[in-house]
Amino acid sequence: MNKIKILSDNLANQIAAGEVVERPASVVKELVENSIDAGAHRIQIDIELGGRRLMRVADDGEGMARDDAVLAFERHATSKIKTLEDLSAIQTLGFRGEALASIASVAKVELITKTEEDTAATRVYIEGGKLRDVKDLARTVGTTIAVRDLFFNTPARRKFMRSEATENYHLTNIVTHYALANPEVSFVLTNNGREVLRVSPARDLRERAYQIFGANLIESLLPVSGGREFVAKINGFISAPRERRTTRDAQYFFINGRFVRDKIIAGGLLEGFRSVLPHGVYPVAFLFLDIPVEEIDVNVHPAKTEVRFRRSEAVKEVISEAIRQALVSAGIVVDAKTQTPAMPDVQNVPMSNVKESNFDGILHGANAGFQSKMEFAPETSAENLDVPVENFKVQVTNENPIFQKANEQESNAQKTESANKTSNFEIPVFSDEFEQIAEIKSQNSNEQNQIAQIANELENDVPLADHSTANAVLPPVDSAEKIPKSIEVENLSSAKIRPIGQLHESYIIAVDDEGMLLIDQHVAHERILFDKFRLKETERAIESQNLLLPETFDLTPAQAAAFAEIETELENYGFGLMRLSGRTIAIKSVPTDLPPSEARNLLAEILDTVEREKRGGAKATLRDSIAASLACKAAVKVNMKLTTEKMQWLIDKLLTTSSPTTCPHGRPVILRLTMKDIERGFHRT
Repeated sequence: MNKIKILSDNLANQIAAGEVVERPASVVKELVENSIDAGAHRIQIDIELGGRRLMRVADDGEGMARDDAVLAFERHATSKIKTLEDLSAIQTLGFRGEALASIASVAKVELITKTEEDTAATRVYIEGGKLRDVKDLARTVGTTIAVRDLFFNTPARRKFMRSEATENYHLTNIVTHYALANPEVSFVLTNNGREVLRVSPARDLRERAYQIFGANLIESLLPVSGGREFVAKINGFISAPRERRTTRDAQYFFINGRFVRDKIIAGGLLEGFRSVLPHGVYPVAFLFLDIPVEEIDVNVHPAKTEVRFRRSEAVKEVISEAIRQALVSAGIVVDAKTQTPAMPDVQNVPMSNVKESNFDGILHGANAGFQSKMEFAPETSAENLDVPVENFKVQVTNENPIFQKANEQESNAQKTESANKTSNFEIPVFSDEFEQIAEIKSQNSNEQNQIAQIANELENDVPLADHSTANAVLPPVDSAEKIPKSIEVENLSSAKIRPIGQLHESYIIAVDDEGMLLIDQHVAHERILFDKFRLKETERAIESQNLLLPETFDLTPAQAAAFAEIETELENYGFGLMRLSGRTIAIKSVPTDLPPSEARNLLAEILDTVEREKRGGAKATLRDSIAASLACKAAVKVNMKLTTEKMQWLIDKLLTTSSPTTCPHGRPVILRLTMKDIERGFHRT
């Protein structure tokens, strides 16, 4: 008996449906693409119960004749390609001929279509892949496809569908993508009878982005344009560094008008922002790539959301170059060729972007060759240090007469904006020179003459290390990369930990009986605030501060869907919010620990991150996510100078939290360098 048999058409279509129809959003994607290919100028999408009950897409495209309407549900039936050569030169969005057949095999589908030449429209009804009815009906020119009871005949797949909120998010997201890609087309999206998105035809991408995301985001967008012939042409917009997200959901990529999810494009985008954005945050991006059809293969994924590049590295390089040039034009990064900040393009960049440009990455890169500055607390001196001071840099102050000339020189350098001077004039010295400077006021007159001579050399730009008493070159220093270790909670005691200073105004340097501790001030405060918010949430409402003037915030369609789910939780955390017309909300009050200027960014971050499974997940997970985001925004930042009292307060409070050694996101808070490790490093053991 033969073991191999030909599958029935119905079974084959259901297998194909497993590849094409991942979720309701996959159905809407295929139907919207068909409407765009049909030349539609207006597309309306109606969904009910997250797509389970109904997904209806209506357009004013060219429509189909009766015979084509029936034939369209056959497998591999398409009007887009005819020959093998057509397959390698795809210009349309849909072309595989599997979508309608696959959708019809797992749902109840009604198609109503009419061409301009026909006197009546045609209605085709298919249930579970079987043709049930074909008849005439009244309709204007165009096509309407209604998909009801998705997966009604495959209960196993219906059981694995996500919550209604999650499916609504994906449905809204896919419509947003194609509304961006086709600004000349009008889109209307309704969810359970409530309008979620309505955009009229726009002149260009910028106007369409304004319709969807509002004016706040548009003010932060920088134009991108560039590319190479025969590789890729790129245009679109990216956000200035101050407009950032914690997920990639605000990144929209299109290749030849087709929405794609691609690691090559995402990698090129991040490469362009290298040293500009910190790790874990992502820019907003609307990037459109025009690539010769012979350079890509769009037939590598059933849902057509992935492509294959013939020269992927070249495409990635083109993207990163265009992104970098956009940042250079805005004055955000330096021009690699001239090593000077480029003048911003005032015609394309709002002045607010130029004023608030983030030069942290530039300064960090410019000072990469210098050792990190270490600032000690006022009561700390060289004599009571337990570790050698070799290779340290001493910050110059007006209290040291040896450096008065140097301070004057620093002041003059700041006035002339000399590129060879930093905000703190720093001189590398050896340990014996450190002691000499500490005891400078007790030196005799001969030493004072020597000091005057050294100061005179400093005035003439002669570094101290070149003086006859210190003419040796600083030797290489062994790396301590492998020595610091994570620390256990039971090994900490607030009574024994004493802060002695800051490293780069970002890390607290402290000592205890075991050795030296390095504490990340931002994540330490983040852990303190996280426990505070979670405790107050379970005991009583968090205190709020009213804003003098309420701040309005335009939500994206996806954010509006998320806001409806978590509005109550946000109010429990101290936000006073009021929904205005459309997708606009007003922020009336914020938690007392949160700076009012961070309110809008925090809300955007919460609404962007609390999605997918989180919105359909447990309440405790949702609350933890909101508390973690709120703590991150309200915590002290890096590059922030702290007094000794503030550092001690942070340490004391940290040790009373539920997890002093990790932040709410799982990152370490404290690293230890024990005395044994130090002695071993100096070969004392």
